[in-house]
Amino acid sequence: MTDKQLSLADVARFPRPGMSVPGSVEFTPDNRKVAYLQSVTGSLDQELWTYDLESGAEQQVTGLTSDTAQPSESCSLDEELRRERGRQRISGVTSYQFAQPAEVAPLVLLVPFDGRLYLARGGESLAPLAGCEGAIDARLSPDGSHVAFVRTGELYVVATDGAGEPRMLTNGAIDGVTNGLAEYIAQEEMGRQAGYWWSPDGTCLAFVRADSRHIPVYPIVHQGTEHVKVEEHRYPFAGAQNAIVQLGIVAIDGQPEDVTWMDLGEEKDIYLARVNWRPDGVLTALVQSRDQLTQRLLAFEAQSGAATTLLAEEGHPWLNLHDDLRFLRSGAFIWSSERTGFRHLSLHNPDGSEERVLTEGEWMVTGQVTLDEDRRLVYFQGTADGPLERHLYVVSLDGGPIRRLTQEPGWHNVVISPDCRFFVDGWNSAEQPPHLTLRDLADGTERALLFENAEITPTSLGLCVPEITNFLTHDGVLLHAAIYASEETQAAGQPRPLVISAYGGPHGQMVINNWALTVDLRAQYLAQQGFVVLKVDNRGSANRGLAFEAPIARTMGHIEVDDQVAGVRFLSERPYVDSERVGIYGWSYGGYMVCRALTKAPEVFKAGIAGAPVTFWEGYDTHYTERYMGLPSTNAEGYLASSVLPLAKSLAGKLLLVHGLVDENVHARHTMRLIEALSAAARDYSLMLFPEARHMPRNPADLEHMERQLVEFLRRHLEQA
Repeated sequence: MTDKQLSLADVARFPRPGMSVPGSVEFTPDNRKVAYLQSVTGSLDQELWTYDLESGAEQQVTGLTSDTAQPSESCSLDEELRRERGRQRISGVTSYQFAQPAEVAPLVLLVPFDGRLYLARGGESLAPLAGCEGAIDARLSPDGSHVAFVRTGELYVVATDGAGEPRMLTNGAIDGVTNGLAEYIAQEEMGRQAGYWWSPDGTCLAFVRADSRHIPVYPIVHQGTEHVKVEEHRYPFAGAQNAIVQLGIVAIDGQPEDVTWMDLGEEKDIYLARVNWRPDGVLTALVQSRDQLTQRLLAFEAQSGAATTLLAEEGHPWLNLHDDLRFLRSGAFIWSSERTGFRHLSLHNPDGSEERVLTEGEWMVTGQVTLDEDRRLVYFQGTADGPLERHLYVVSLDGGPIRRLTQEPGWHNVVISPDCRFFVDGWNSAEQPPHLTLRDLADGTERALLFENAEITPTSLGLCVPEITNFLTHDGVLLHAAIYASEETQAAGQPRPLVISAYGGPHGQMVINNWALTVDLRAQYLAQQGFVVLKVDNRGSANRGLAFEAPIARTMGHIEVDDQVAGVRFLSERPYVDSERVGIYGWSYGGYMVCRALTKAPEVFKAGIAGAPVTFWEGYDTHYTERYMGLPSTNAEGYLASSVLPLAKSLAGKLLLVHGLVDENVHARHTMRLIEALSAAARDYSLMLFPEARHMPRNPADLEHMERQLVEFLRRHLEQA
């Protein structure tokens, strides 16, 4: 153990120690290089690099962030919000794409940067593509001959050889109507960031037309700037109307009036969850019902838009979406479902009928599915060796046992080469910072070390490795937990305040054998200051199967709090934990958990910090809320029982509310309504606002100020005996 102590500036700084690691890793289409984004300086500013598989040479491809002309970092509101949807912290070069016109042709590279599109062929230098200023979500055609992008709500295409101006392929975009952009719900809740898709032969584009004109405008006012600015968002509140979506196909040499619209069914109140092209050029889409209990995988006839149902599913208590669909050249496909209670892969015939189950058991396929059709193999990430780790596995399309390819305990993010000969293994664990190795896909043999954090260890940073443990609830459910406590705290035996770090919501998993667990610097700082910090993945959270998620169905904020209380009881058996001085903090769903904990279990929790909390579920969006709660009109009792507002009178401990006033996800209205309820009930609270922050503060000064206030709040209310 070292004597190194964290500062609050350390806690507020990004990237975290050891996390300045190559990201957006891909193999180039010719299988000759590995491409990745990395900072030259260790900051959040990224540049594009490549590693040559044959020579081992590394090359910095772009130098855009270090040019003498300072980037403006100006982007449209749509682009800013699109980045927010992706929780993107990095800056500089944030995306890139390679394409290969033909097997022996030089690669085409596209790099969006600072509101412009830059292109290069082969060894050429990057040059801006004329006429593409303000482009959003630009993407190369499969052969690299064209780039498509969205601007002012319309879909455009332009040749990459510089011949001709960008052509507008759609029309009709007005306030509330966009072509080629994913609507809010798709980006925020469905994991669908794209609003258009290139056909395999590059001759046409499928795109979404989203009409939100019937959704009332929700205004968000910028009050921390010199001049008042009002953003208008069409936010679909639970139980209210969604955007109406259409799926069309337009040829890149066609006109806006030549769009062919696909038949998504008579019911218009649906979710267009996924869109994929088959290798044979047939467009498919996954359409989910409003109640998220049924969904259909459709294939479309391109000339008429007529639909054929390949697969229809029902699921209870809901259907979780996935990205595991992979098509074979024959039209057969890989699919995954949770019909057994755990997500697993199956092989389906071209007509959608199931040919065989490929994986099974009380564990989850968690994604990263890659198909090697020539060798009849399917690669995937999963939890077959425990829910706290992720490993790469392979199974034959003909069935049989699965085989694990990654060996080191911990977390493996894998990228597989197009020819399925190699993979990049991004491995880390609670004890090991991230490093990347190039490996043979056949047997996992290491070929090259691409990146390592050679000088970084928990000890060198002065950090404790969190203790990962588990315990049983009173009704016999196993819960996983992580504990941060310094050696001095544990050795002294003197009871110290306990602080719960909570998220607790669906699709979240906090307790994992991952470096991010160790470099949670707020938890580490509190541990150095003599607090004990506990994380618990309660029921309702992810990657333990549907039965583990289902207890929150139609009533949220109950079992989650019970499980956090069980964690307090479990840890209170240790001599260095004071069960009379317990605090809790969390953000978003975690903020909701803080409010519920302080009002549902005031005998346990004495102080709490709620960041951007949802306080009433009618004020959150449709797809997320209704998945778990149903409609307010059919589950009014559940919505009332899951709200924080009626519980305001039960607040006995100390509460600090934190919110960004331009949060377009969990509106500041949630905190304001809670303040009204607390005032009416004559309950005290503290408040910290960030006028120009969205869902999470990003400004370094804001972050450091926030961390200081959080620590002082916990000291003030928990350190007194």
